[in-house]
Amino acid sequence: MHNEQNTDRIYPDGAYRKIHFLKEEITRPNIIVGDYTYYDHADIGDCFESHVTHHYDFIGDKLIIGKFCAIARGIEFVMNGANHYMRGVTTYAFYLLGEEWEQAAPTTKELSLRGDTIVGNDVWIGQNVTVMPGVHIGDGAIIGTSSVVTKDIPPYSIAAGNPCKPVRKRFDDELIAHLLDIQWWNWPIEKIFANIGALRSDDRSLILNLR
Repeated sequence: MHNEQNTDRIYPDGAYRKIHFLKEEITRPNIIVGDYTYYDHADIGDCFESHVTHHYDFIGDKLIIGKFCAIARGIEFVMNGANHYMRGVTTYAFYLLGEEWEQAAPTTKELSLRGDTIVGNDVWIGQNVTVMPGVHIGDGAIIGTSSVVTKDIPPYSIAAGNPCKPVRKRFDDELIAHLLDIQWWNWPIEKIFANIGALRSDDRSLILNLR
């Protein structure tokens, strides 16, 4: 049924059990995922949350992913807990050696924290992509395979590389502004279904008539 929400099911298609709707799979409160976003697991035992690393409650950063995103296998979200204190002579984490070394533990103020990591809506992330802490990936962006995303990616751009950089815009500025204005991903699912032909079209006039 086209109006079925993914609030009570994990698999978009019961025949292919490696693609999961993430919203139903997430257990950590500091990971927030929108409706219909899916992840292509490498195998049945692959857990998306294991690809969100260095994510510690005491730091408080969040991973926020929008609606209708497609995330390929091999994703790695590196969160702010991976940061080391860099102002001293050494970056070594001495506090890991035992309680007597706790005096060497940096405070959160001393770490170079970059805030929440945010992936917009309708984002396609290719295989084996690494997203670094605090990065914002705009709505409608496409991230190429094996990219390392170290800086923000503008909406509706195609980006790739290490470091990942925008290669080109997917559409002209007028069309991008229109898509960001209508925010089709927030429409009721019935409206999306009714307009799926236009949403999948490259007919500019048809798209600009969407409201």
